[in-house]
Amino acid sequence: MIIKNGLVFTEDKIFEKKDLYVEDHRIVEDASLVTDRSEIDADGLMVIPGLIDVHSHGACGSDFCDADPEGLRKILRYQLSHGITSYCPTSMTLPEEQLTEIFSKAAAIDDRPDQAHIAGINMEGPFLDPIRKGAHAEGHIVSADLVLFEKLNAACGNIIRLVTLAPNMDNAFPFIQALHSVTHISLGHTSASYEVCKQALDAGADHVTHLFNAMLPFNHREPGLIGAAAETPHCMAELICDGIHIHKSAVQAAFSMFPDRIVLISDSMRATGMEDGIYDLGGQQVTVRGNHAALKDGTIAGSATNLFDCMRTAVSFGIPRETAIAAASMNPAKSIGIYGEAGSLTPGKRSDILLVDSQMNLVQVIK
Repeated sequence: MIIKNGLVFTEDKIFEKKDLYVEDHRIVEDASLVTDRSEIDADGLMVIPGLIDVHSHGACGSDFCDADPEGLRKILRYQLSHGITSYCPTSMTLPEEQLTEIFSKAAAIDDRPDQAHIAGINMEGPFLDPIRKGAHAEGHIVSADLVLFEKLNAACGNIIRLVTLAPNMDNAFPFIQALHSVTHISLGHTSASYEVCKQALDAGADHVTHLFNAMLPFNHREPGLIGAAAETPHCMAELICDGIHIHKSAVQAAFSMFPDRIVLISDSMRATGMEDGIYDLGGQQVTVRGNHAALKDGTIAGSATNLFDCMRTAVSFGIPRETAIAAASMNPAKSIGIYGEAGSLTPGKRSDILLVDSQMNLVQVIK
C-alpha cells in the first residue's frame, strides 16, 4: 500500500509532505519494497501515528476488570475505531483472586485486525496510599508485595508494563529496587513528600500516574511528587486532558514543566461511548453526566472520553498540535518501552496509521 500526498508526522515532530509505504503491515523505506500497489490519496490530510493509551479501564459498557474476554475485545474494537491502535487495559484495586482471574484472561486475547493491539497491562492497584485512594476501594489496598506482582505478571504472560506504587507506604523501596528493570514503576495515589518521591525516582521509578490527581498539590514549600518528577529527566507523566480532571491553565503548565515527557491518557471507564447513567468502576457506583464521572461522595472517577478526544482537547487548550500528537503517540510508546514497534511512522515499525484532517477530525484508521 502507498499513502500518497499526505503531510506525514515525523520523529522530529514536524510535518513533511511525502508518500508513506506499507508492506505486510509494516512501514518500509520506499516503493521498491511494496508488492501491494494500492494507493490512498491523503492530499490535504495529516498522516500521524496511531495513538497509544497506556491508562484506560474500559468503554462501551465493558471494563477490563470484568475478566470477560469478549468484553475486552469490545473495548479494543472501540479504541481502534477512535484512532487508538495500541492499548494498555488497566486494573483497579481488587482482591488477589479477582486480579489473578482478570490478568489471566488478558493473556488469552489474540491480536485481530479489527481491534487495538494490547501493548501490555497497566496495574494501577492495589499498592496505593489510602489517603489518596481516589476511586479505588480502600478495603483492598495492600502494601507493595513483590510475590503478588510476580504471580499476576506470570498469570498474564509477563506483560505488565506499568505498576502504580505509593512510595510512602510499606515495602515500597525494596519493590522498586527489585522490579524497576522488569516493569515501569509509576508513582501515584500517594501523599508522599517531595523528598520521598525524589528518592523513589532516583531508585528507579520512571512514571507518574495521572499527574495532579491523587497526589499532593504543587506547593512552593512542599512541591511533592509533581516537583520531584518535573526535575527528573527520565520520568514521564500521565495527563488526563478531558477538560474536567485538570484546568486548562494546569494543562499548559504541565507541558511546560515536563517538556517532551507528557503522556496523554484517557483514564476512561465503561461509560465511555455510552449514555449518561450509573455505572460500576472497581466495585463502586459511578454517576456519569457528559464526560464527568463521579462517586457518590463527589470524587472524580475516571473519564467517559477517549484518547483521541483528549488530544483534541489539548490542542483546544493551546498546546501546539505537534506537541499534542507526540504526547498521544511517541511519548506513551517510549514510556512503556514499545517505541521500537510503535509510536512513530518509521520504517520497520507497525503500520499503525491515522489520517486526520486540518480540524483534527479522524478520517481513517489504517492498521
